[in-house]
Amino acid sequence: MEDSLRIQRFQQLPSATEFASQIESRNVPAVFVGCVKGWEAVAKWNPSSGGLEYLEDRVGSFMVEAMVSRTAPVFYGDLRSHERVPLPFSTFIGFCKQHRQNVGNSCSFNSNSGGHQPGESDTEQGYSPFVDAAPQQMYLAQVPIINAENEDRVQLETLREDIQMPAILEEKNLSSVNLWMNNAQARSSAHYDPHNNLLCIVTGRKQVVLWPPSASPMLYPMPIYGEASNHSSVALENPDFSVHPRAKYSMQYSKKVILHAGDALFIPEGWFHQVDSDDFTIAVNYWWRSSIISSLADHMDAYYLRRILRRLTDREMDQVLLQGSTAMWRQERNISELPCKKDHEDHSLDQANLRKNLKGKEQQHSLLMLELKPYALQALHELVALVHDHVNASDQNQPVLSTSRDGLTCYVTDGQHKTLTTEIFHIEDDPVAKILWILEPGMFQDIFLAMAVSLHSPINIVTLSVCAWNFH
Repeated sequence: MEDSLRIQRFQQLPSATEFASQIESRNVPAVFVGCVKGWEAVAKWNPSSGGLEYLEDRVGSFMVEAMVSRTAPVFYGDLRSHERVPLPFSTFIGFCKQHRQNVGNSCSFNSNSGGHQPGESDTEQGYSPFVDAAPQQMYLAQVPIINAENEDRVQLETLREDIQMPAILEEKNLSSVNLWMNNAQARSSAHYDPHNNLLCIVTGRKQVVLWPPSASPMLYPMPIYGEASNHSSVALENPDFSVHPRAKYSMQYSKKVILHAGDALFIPEGWFHQVDSDDFTIAVNYWWRSSIISSLADHMDAYYLRRILRRLTDREMDQVLLQGSTAMWRQERNISELPCKKDHEDHSLDQANLRKNLKGKEQQHSLLMLELKPYALQALHELVALVHDHVNASDQNQPVLSTSRDGLTCYVTDGQHKTLTTEIFHIEDDPVAKILWILEPGMFQDIFLAMAVSLHSPINIVTLSVCAWNFH
């Protein structure tokens, strides 16, 4: 990961102004150690000190939505991999108690075992419509405590009394505050959020793997027209590199952080993150719109999209050309590099080396010309012939047709006079385009590299100039 994307750790919570100007504006994650350890929730929700009983008394009768996954402990975001099931919070707390007891007894939960099973009694009362889902397949994910966009979705508003707004968020317009709670080990699939995120650990421990938005090609985001477009399509616990070959390099672009109770992690919008939670972990997160998104005007969307696509296209083209030409340019530099002699006694030796080097360049150019494919070699010869004709016509003061850069007007030059014509320029009438547009990109590159290798030849300089003008 680039140095500019290194994750910072802070032992003290900065002010709201410092956070906005020095941390949030960088769009790079940051860890705030122990910044919420003073919350009442950290003490009251702790299962080791009666936290489950406290939560059951406060919000046990509230209905919540549990995420049920047959692929547990991995929970994927797409609808085909999970379902949302309504149940009383007390039912989930009962599952937590049962799992803790089983872990203490070093045995796994069995839905057919004897003893009290909260799922059975609640099902008989009509609270839980599922029967065969094991507790370890359940996860309370994104249960709203506050939801500014849809207040009807709020399920656990009573718990607001146990958490305090972090000072760095006092000036933010929050979109939502949510509870995350698992009774067994759980992993969320890699995904990004469309909001800035502050993830606060109340009890337990979470390990978070982070990727910058620039690593998206390695994670294969799902199609934007799907319901889980912000999720990676790669199964990171068991990736199929034959389907997702770039995923084998994904961890090189990642950064891992471990959060304990009282810690908080700032995750900027667009950063992919995969979260692993230990047994019985509770977290609260805050979502708010970034200043970048808030400042985007709807009527500018088309322009922003074109600018971004152009930037991505230019960057990809630069990388492709760089990869294709690196070997050739290295070889050329090795040939052209001459020892620098300051001693006047070695002047004759330098001249001999120079003549030898130039001869070597001529041989290298000859070899390069032989390596060109027939179509490329033919195109190169046609370009040279075209430049010869252009130069000869200029020397003999014959009328020369030139095209304006806007492609809408043409000029006829005769001696010192330039005449404007009203003809519309068509790309199919351009002689250079006729030669080059049938070539594949790699062949097109080989031609220009072959010309560049012998830049000491004036004809190549003229040819490159003519081609650059026509394709400006």
